[in-house]
Amino acid sequence: MFKTNEYFDGKVKSIAFTSLEGPATVGVMAGGEYTFGTDSIEIMTVVSGAMDIKLPGSDAWKTFHTGESFEVAKGVKFGVRVATETSYLCLYK
Repeated sequence: MFKTNEYFDGKVKSIAFTSLEGPATVGVMAGGEYTFGTDSIEIMTVVSGAMDIKLPGSDAWKTFHTGESFEVAKGVKFGVRVATETSYLCLYK
C-alpha cells in the first residue's frame, strides 16, 4: 500500500504511493538545508511554501513557490533550502 520515508533526523518525511502518472511521494520538509540524490528523473512540485533549489552544474539558488515545479536528472545530487515547513509532490520517471 503506502511506504513512509524519513530523512535528516525526521526533518523530512514523505509517503510513497502510485499516482496516475506513476510512482510518487508527497511529503513535508522542516526549515533547513538538505542535499538529495536521485535514482531516477524527479519532477518536484511545491504544494505549499517555497523551496530554494540548487541544481547540478549551477552555483545559483532558484526559488520555487506554491504550484511551481522543477525537474532533476537521474543520478545527481541537488540542494534544497526551506525557510519554513514546506510540502511537495515528487513524481519519478
